[in-house]
Amino acid sequence: MTTVAILDYGFGNVRSAERAVARQGAEVSITSDFEACLEADGLLVPGVGAYAACMSGLRRVLGHRVIGRRLAGARPVLGICVGMQVLFEQGIEHGVRTEGCGEWPGTVEQLRAPVVPHMGWNTVAMPAGSPMFAGIEPDARFYFVHSYAALDWTLTDTGALPTPQVAWCDYGTTPFVAAVDNGALWATQFHPEKSGDAGAQLIANWLKTL
Repeated sequence: MTTVAILDYGFGNVRSAERAVARQGAEVSITSDFEACLEADGLLVPGVGAYAACMSGLRRVLGHRVIGRRLAGARPVLGICVGMQVLFEQGIEHGVRTEGCGEWPGTVEQLRAPVVPHMGWNTVAMPAGSPMFAGIEPDARFYFVHSYAALDWTLTDTGALPTPQVAWCDYGTTPFVAAVDNGALWATQFHPEKSGDAGAQLIANWLKTL
């Protein structure tokens, strides 16, 4: 059976993520153990809360290192919400700049919108042919709850990894990165575990890569 470790570093909806993955037939564990996270077929990195606090919790359990080790060996990782944001070089919240995991260049910053947080259902512009969105209707809606995101994407070639396929979402005056399919590294700003049938299909798509 496919095994998935959900990284427990004190931030994230680990129980709802556990249920969503288990419903797709995987054996799921919630753990902060380095070796368990390294050895599982897939690693899911959740995240809810402030960027700086999440990075502090991640570093406390050496999560940034296990993510890096897995990706160096092309072992699948899925980041969700702030679990996606921490994959970028840095985040800025309330004027405080925090170093991220640095798997992707770029800065996470506040949404440019008259109302934040962005909370509720929204469509995304899906990249054509992305395995992440296979079997999902173009007008499918996903559940978001966040005030910060990556507003720019500059990486086009990652060498050993396939060229990143980026999905965008319109909210406010500047679109933001809603999801990235980058070979072994997938991430979503929305919550697939709370996104009904479309989210369930995305999780099933990820499990097929493990």
